[in-house]
Amino acid sequence: MILSLMHFFKVTTEAELWWVIFGFFAQAMFMMRFLVQWIASERARRSLVPVAFWYFSLLGGLTLLAYAVHRRDPVFIFGQALGTVIYVRNLWLIHASRNRTLES
Repeated sequence: MILSLMHFFKVTTEAELWWVIFGFFAQAMFMMRFLVQWIASERARRSLVPVAFWYFSLLGGLTLLAYAVHRRDPVFIFGQALGTVIYVRNLWLIHASRNRTLES
């Protein structure tokens, strides 16, 4: 089974196979943000971006960044690193806004 997966994914070591599996997990986390956003929008019958969207963005972005660093892909690294900064900033703004609301 492992050898056939290694052949299918064109990797030569079991460690590299685990990195590919990790990459698929990372991509799934990143894709979940769209599913969460879509479900929230459908329920509200208007376009929404729930907080969970930003958490999945951050988790997916960080795991994809780790995968990109392992693969030494500068284009992928740049894109995920920049995105991660944006996701953190959005979460910070959301939580700061909530704290201001609680203080009022």
